[in-house]
Amino acid sequence: MQVIGLISGTSVDGVDAALVDITGDGTAISVELLTGATYPYPASLRSHILDVCAGKPLSMAEFAELDDAIAHQFAQAALQIQATHPTATLIGSHGQTVFHKPPQPISADSSLSLPPTATQQQAISPPFPLGYSLQLGRGALIASLTGISTISNFRAADIAAGGQGAPLVSPIDACLLGHPTLSRCIQNIGGIGNVTYLPAQPQRHGQSPISSSQIVGWDTGPGNALLDLAVHQLSEGTQSYDQDGSWAASGTPDQSLVAHWLQHDFFYQPPPKSTGRELFGQAYWDQCALDATAATLSSADLLATLTELTAAAIAHSYHTFLPQMPDQVLICGGGSRNRYLMQRLQTLLSPSVVLTTDDAGLNADFKEAIAFAVLAYWRMHGVPGNLPEVTGAQQPALLGEIHMAG
Repeated sequence: MQVIGLISGTSVDGVDAALVDITGDGTAISVELLTGATYPYPASLRSHILDVCAGKPLSMAEFAELDDAIAHQFAQAALQIQATHPTATLIGSHGQTVFHKPPQPISADSSLSLPPTATQQQAISPPFPLGYSLQLGRGALIASLTGISTISNFRAADIAAGGQGAPLVSPIDACLLGHPTLSRCIQNIGGIGNVTYLPAQPQRHGQSPISSSQIVGWDTGPGNALLDLAVHQLSEGTQSYDQDGSWAASGTPDQSLVAHWLQHDFFYQPPPKSTGRELFGQAYWDQCALDATAATLSSADLLATLTELTAAAIAHSYHTFLPQMPDQVLICGGGSRNRYLMQRLQTLLSPSVVLTTDDAGLNADFKEAIAFAVLAYWRMHGVPGNLPEVTGAQQPALLGEIHMAG
């Protein structure tokens, strides 16, 4: 089946689209990337999305208009990515996250350890504290505009089962990037970072590649979103990102500030956990900027310090929560193209070898889009798409809502 995967991440750069050919049954699949491209948002739409992510209030009419505007961008990306290929059978659209609230922890004296039964629900007020995650770009409109059946709203079913709704890529990582003799961490560095730990998995006949209970994953903390906010402000709007990390590389990180920032509660919260711009967004950047001013850091030193925070948060996360350090760390997402960040990761994660998923045969720029193509494929074939060990859900769930093309 040829499937299109679509996603715009926390960095809100635009729509990543991947056209892939998927073969196989269940989790025993193979994936070939036919083509991939990124379609930037119009500047006004990106600015509007970022304002909403930062908490700008909307009327319901404005909300509906934004939802449809994003859906049109996703539909246009789907049509353009297959312009020189046969029409795809299916679209898997993650949409644009504008709000993410992980489930609230239950107090130690609570009698609940699992989502309540129907009988329990009648006696409980308030209800079991689920999380909430909102992705705009409605799938029904994408299906109508493209004429291709579309799966969307992937996070909702996992959250309803008590999970974080993120990260959702871990089972795809296990299927496509596991190794028979090497343990690996698959580290995405988009706007927010997330990791999947894959122990070495010798192939045994009939065994699912995601059967190991030792697979774990979580969001590691800030990634490109924080760096991009800094670059935009420090360059007075003339730059949107630090290409190759060259600006940061010209500075010197303030290790005392990095250590101070790493005291944030999120970094010590045990998995499963997830986060977003609600925690590591504009307000967080504003505080970092104040701290940097107090420390009299130059712009280059501030960017170097923020880049060091991204790398140090990943390293701290591994040393704190992994069963053991991996043999390899495979980076994907925009952070894989930041040479300075990659150098800092290699230094902080040594003796683990830091590579990109390109080195393992999976495109680092479009891995997330590929993942949602796979999740759509699984949904149409009745295969659960979440990994409860990673998201914290109480059971596997079919992910995504199906919108059949007319």
